Amino acid sequence: MELKNSGVFYVNGKPCEASEGVSKEEGRKRTMAYRILDAHDNHSDPDVLHITYDSLTSHDITYVGIIQTARASGMEKFPMPYVLTNCHNTLCAVGGTINEDDHQFALSAAHKYGGIYVPPCMAVIHSYNRECMTGVGRMILGSDSHTRYGALGTMGIGEGGGELAKQLVGRTYDMERPKVVLIYLTGKLRPGVGPQDVALSLVAATYENGFVKNKVMEFAGPGVHTLSQDERNGIDVMTTETTCWSSIWETDEVTEKYFAAHKRPEAYRRLEPEEGAYYDSCIELDLSAVECMIALPMHPSYALPIKELKQDPIRYLKEAQDRSNHQLNGKVAMDLVSKVDADGNIHVDQGVIAGCSGGIYENIMTAAAVLKDQDCGNAEFRLSIYPDSMPVYKELVRTGAAADLVTSGAIIREAFCGPCFGAGDTPANGEFSIRHSTRNFPNREGSKPGEGQIAGVALMDARSIAATALNKGVLTAGDEVIREYPDIPEAVFDDSIYARRVYNGWGKADPDYELRFGPNIKDWPEQPVLSEDLLVKNISYITDPVTTTDELIPSGETSSFRSNPLRLAEFTLSRKDPDYVPNAKAVKKIDENRRAGILDEELKTVLAALKNAGMEPDISSVNVGSSIYAHKPGDGSAREQAASCQRVLGGSANFAREYATKRYRSNLINWGILPFVTSSSELLELNDWVYLPKIREALLNGSAVTAYIVKPDGRVLPFETELGALEPAEREILASGCLINYYKN
Repeated sequence: MELKNSGVFYVNGKPCEASEGVSKEEGRKRTMAYRILDAHDNHSDPDVLHITYDSLTSHDITYVGIIQTARASGMEKFPMPYVLTNCHNTLCAVGGTINEDDHQFALSAAHKYGGIYVPPCMAVIHSYNRECMTGVGRMILGSDSHTRYGALGTMGIGEGGGELAKQLVGRTYDMERPKVVLIYLTGKLRPGVGPQDVALSLVAATYENGFVKNKVMEFAGPGVHTLSQDERNGIDVMTTETTCWSSIWETDEVTEKYFAAHKRPEAYRRLEPEEGAYYDSCIELDLSAVECMIALPMHPSYALPIKELKQDPIRYLKEAQDRSNHQLNGKVAMDLVSKVDADGNIHVDQGVIAGCSGGIYENIMTAAAVLKDQDCGNAEFRLSIYPDSMPVYKELVRTGAAADLVTSGAIIREAFCGPCFGAGDTPANGEFSIRHSTRNFPNREGSKPGEGQIAGVALMDARSIAATALNKGVLTAGDEVIREYPDIPEAVFDDSIYARRVYNGWGKADPDYELRFGPNIKDWPEQPVLSEDLLVKNISYITDPVTTTDELIPSGETSSFRSNPLRLAEFTLSRKDPDYVPNAKAVKKIDENRRAGILDEELKTVLAALKNAGMEPDISSVNVGSSIYAHKPGDGSAREQAASCQRVLGGSANFAREYATKRYRSNLINWGILPFVTSSSELLELNDWVYLPKIREALLNGSAVTAYIVKPDGRVLPFETELGALEPAEREILASGCLINYYKN
């Protein structure tokens, strides 16, 4: 793999340094990404895109909050198809009736507003959208970070719920035109090497250096045409882990065949870069050189070839466990080295093939071929398979693959995203799990470090997981076992499965239909508008290189309360900073007292320090809130709760060196949290106060921000910080206090 940070033209099907008669400006218009974005832009501003999507999609961790936000903002019906899937909080034993109450809310919303309701266990969110909603040239916005359908010619974007709410009330998705990176593929995957291996290779090469951050990855080249559609889909969905904004691929007869098989031949057209297309940078990847990969705990970018790991297992596992234990802040110790026996073999306790990346038909069929007439063993190792949709499940039964897997000792489960976020097949304390799923972030397997529980998860391709199962849990690369391409029968897509169970209310909104509310579904609490001046206390200081959204608001069992903003907020930063919630509540109480005309002693001390420095804010009109500092927050999930929970507890600002993803920064904006960036982070410490005079004026006018740190000893220090690029509507949202206020006003 070669990363080229200079621009390239696409000439005669190859990246070149120049294209005769084509300028860079003209060449940028010849990419696939540009043409699709241009078709969805309202062209009201030459410098900023204002996009309207073809359809939306959410799952049952996010759709209640989105619909509640849109209702509060004046929505009367869904203006485009909106798919509501139920593949995350599917286990209704967790949280009593809470989960199924939300499912019933979604079904009633589909009736009332004209939505598409996919019942629990029917399909994983992205699989249903691939099968039923994609089309070449389309754009889909989803409230899940892995909204990626580029391999089907559809630009998928994962964002927080606020961005979907904007679409639901007729507003646009606004951003500067993104840069485009050419991913030029050559060669062909060797037997035993799969899509997850390609994806992990790309993530390892691009994540830490930010090579594709907030850009579009555009896949082209002869290597594309050697991949099956399932392989392309499996690579594509993992592009989220590179921190790119979206992805798009060339389409061909393979794509055409996919749409025809899924009874939607009209959704296909040929898509490829035009001659002379210009790209801001390029990655050249020879598929034949891709190795079987493993991403060690606790990030998909910690990837290396399995054969390299096996050559020196103690070294690499020691590095991984030390890195993990540093990230866990001493709460509990991960032990990976003990998984190596006297002969140097690495022993694994669990294998899982699941979700939008792993549960794909060809992945499971290949695993079944490896394990046919074989035995996974009856020791510690166990294997679970989660097909990504019921039509795929039916094919596994029809072809006999399900029987082969069950006979080998594997367990086949329903279409469920649980293993991706810690709500399914949670390992025992101290165990080591290998998974073909999307993430291995801290606690994504369901452990609770704060309670002394920890497990390690590594990401691998289904082929290597099957090979490991064949060897009774001894870590084995797929190409050690699979010597030739398995003969996999073509899948038959039975659309009657969805026709009989999915409620499709698109275009049939019934305004008189009553929404069904469970006792856990609550409205968003009101939020204050931004005052002229602002005073915040920095109550959390996180110095990890990256802070994931799972650390900001845990996934797993806590998500049962995602429809109840106040109860969910109790879990904010619980895995990273257990003192955050009580400290946030204390600051919120200070502001409540201020509004009642009572000044707490701590606030009096801060005001006295400011007065000594020549500043006398009118505290009766200055909002008092809390803030956090983190080096690089927001990697991972698109869940808006990572921001809304902080806001519900009185959060008014974040300070960071940079934000890991656009979607997290957008969540902050939509919830009225000022997204400051600073290069002077060493000045800001835990429990410092930050005074921001005339912040409302600076925000609305785009002028420089003046800030002062008030230290506990009374010193007042100038503090360099800024808000970064903001669109006019984003400035108004922040000034209004949140997106709901913005629409109300």
